[in-house]
Amino acid sequence: MERSVTFWFEFASTYSYLSVMRISSAAQARGVDVAWKPFLLGPIFAAQSWDTSLFNIYPAKGRYMWRDMQRICAARGLPFRRPDRFPQNGLAAARLALAAAEQDRIEAFAQAVFQAQFGDGADISAEPVLLDCLHKAGLDAALIDRAQSPGIKSALRGQTDAARAAGIFGAPSFTIGTELFWGDDRLEQALDHAAARTI
Repeated sequence: MERSVTFWFEFASTYSYLSVMRISSAAQARGVDVAWKPFLLGPIFAAQSWDTSLFNIYPAKGRYMWRDMQRICAARGLPFRRPDRFPQNGLAAARLALAAAEQDRIEAFAQAVFQAQFGDGADISAEPVLLDCLHKAGLDAALIDRAQSPGIKSALRGQTDAARAAGIFGAPSFTIGTELFWGDDRLEQALDHAAARTI
């Protein structure tokens, strides 16, 4: 049985930033492979009659989250800057991530996008920002066109449907078989569970 974890992340998610920046090294230390799965929380939230992040719906929770992010990023040596608008529209970034995956560069691209958004406070729905992220990930600007292809659009819809079917309700989430772990603070637990599977 393969030791692997499926990593579900959303580009609008603050805590996904934390996991994107560390999952590979943590998984490698345990001999676990990572399958990167960008998806969209919007449709999942809409099914619950939410039209925005719960951090906006519950202001006290939102205030706590931003302070929590400041503390964690400082402790981990990660840059952090709160973007002017939250949550951001991560649709174009998610499509580009799937295009980057075709060239085995999804991790580098995802890290560039999250650093732009939560490290620099940039608008990740803006094409110039995404072009810069492609450049930082060593990818060609032509992927902007590839990301608009029917195949990529269909793949992202399919991954979002798969996330919903897996019972995912937030990001980041990690699945190993039918086991679901939610949140950056459950990353180690998820990886340990994957590592303990019998090969």
